[in-house]
Amino acid sequence: MAKKTLVAYFSARGVTERAAKALAAAADADLYEIRPAVPYTDADLDWRNKRSRSTVEMNDLSSRPALADAAANVAAYDTVFLGFPIWWGLAPTVVCTFLESYDFSGKKIVLFATSGGSGFGRTAEVLKKSVSPEATVITGKLLNGGTSAAALKRWVKTL
Repeated sequence: MAKKTLVAYFSARGVTERAAKALAAAADADLYEIRPAVPYTDADLDWRNKRSRSTVEMNDLSSRPALADAAANVAAYDTVFLGFPIWWGLAPTVVCTFLESYDFSGKKIVLFATSGGSGFGRTAEVLKKSVSPEATVITGKLLNGGTSAAALKRWVKTL
């Protein structure tokens, strides 16, 4: 049976979506958008406002925003590239909701992210708590743009 690859991503403003689409093309992978049940508004994403939705969620790492759907057929894939923007040095908590909604046992999860200034920080460590111990979580790359299709293909082949 051929190995199948999925690129699942959460994107608040389209930056991670562009990276995910480029990666899916390079990896010949299916694409799945992680969508919160209540989409984030610009006010929700105002990191300078201590009461904005994103700030409140990231200050409570047990927060699990509901998903708009649970239609990802994760069972059909061997490898899942998981993409998200870095918020406060971590993946947004909606990514934990996604991971906790499916069984990733035996799957390889390769993280990729977009960021305005920080790296992965403790992201992999935090996300590993949301999946089965039988899943392998790999910290991948920051894909902030400018990564050529050829470079993405080379990276995918190394995994």
